[in-house]
Amino acid sequence: MSWVRNLSVSAALAGAAFALVNSDDARADVVVASSGPSSAQYPVGKKLAASEQITLKAGDTVTVLGQGGTRVISGAGSHRVGARVATKRSTFAALTRERSASRVRTGAVRGDLVTAEITRPNIWFIDVTQSGTMCIADPAAAQLWRPGTEGSPTYVVANKASPNHVHVAFAAGQTTAPWNVSQLPLADGANYSITGPSGGPSSEISFVMLASVPANPEDLAAALIEKGCTGQLALLTTALM
Repeated sequence: MSWVRNLSVSAALAGAAFALVNSDDARADVVVASSGPSSAQYPVGKKLAASEQITLKAGDTVTVLGQGGTRVISGAGSHRVGARVATKRSTFAALTRERSASRVRTGAVRGDLVTAEITRPNIWFIDVTQSGTMCIADPAAAQLWRPGTEGSPTYVVANKASPNHVHVAFAAGQTTAPWNVSQLPLADGANYSITGPSGGPSSEISFVMLASVPANPEDLAAALIEKGCTGQLALLTTALM
């Protein structure tokens, strides 16, 4: 009968809507930055349910990251943690995609077409200018990255625990160059220095291995926070803003 069919359709639609609401309510965002009088209540790494209301004071700023991207919450009053905004799945996928050396083709430029500041397009690329702790999930896919495309500079990568070092040359117009895993093995706690062609202070990098890559932004942010990979956390936070 038609009324039975309509009742079934209505029930199915209601169930789907209920599932979506509960899915949103169950989702948890992670705090990636916090400042102001209430910062102790919302430390970096704290997870907050998307449906949760937080009360801030004047001067408070809490930055949360989740499926909907990065959101800055500020101002005195009560605020809902999760905003109903378009998700950043495609941006997150591109930023975290692990690519082997044979599949990376980035940074090519022609003439003066590229004038804007170049930013690291992948969270797993090793920035030759950035010191600190670097999280790695797949050593075989490790790539060095430089924030520029001019010339073909050579960098010296040295193992801090041995005399081993390797000269890495970037091709003209390219921002990436493969990391030589056979000569410079990547393991938990491995420490390397990277020195540019003009000399000067070296970048000091300590590597930390991730057993697996979380499939969503908030869990990846939590993993980066736990391991102390602040540079990658900053990149993730900015890219999903």
